[in-house]
Amino acid sequence: MQFIRSKSFTGKVAWESKLIANMNGVTTKLHWTDKPYVWHVNDGQEVFALLDGCVEMFYKQDGKVKSEVLHPGDIFYASEGTEHVAHPQGEARILVVEMEGSI
Repeated sequence: MQFIRSKSFTGKVAWESKLIANMNGVTTKLHWTDKPYVWHVNDGQEVFALLDGCVEMFYKQDGKVKSEVLHPGDIFYASEGTEHVAHPQGEARILVVEMEGSI
């Protein structure tokens, strides 16, 4: 059992994470970042829940780049094959649920 105060979690490098749980190969991690990630496609599905900060999530749909701005409490679900990249606006803390080893 553990209690995690997400607002106090920081990293030394962008996208540093704390493993919260691994449930039969599905991981839940708390990420801290202040820099964009890279365009990628996960190995499976991903749930991206913004806990703190503001993130512009870019994604490709029908070959076109689109984006949505996420605020605390917002969730982005990437189905398998969804190409996307997160751009935080300042510091952000994100809860990510995905298959173990996914990028």
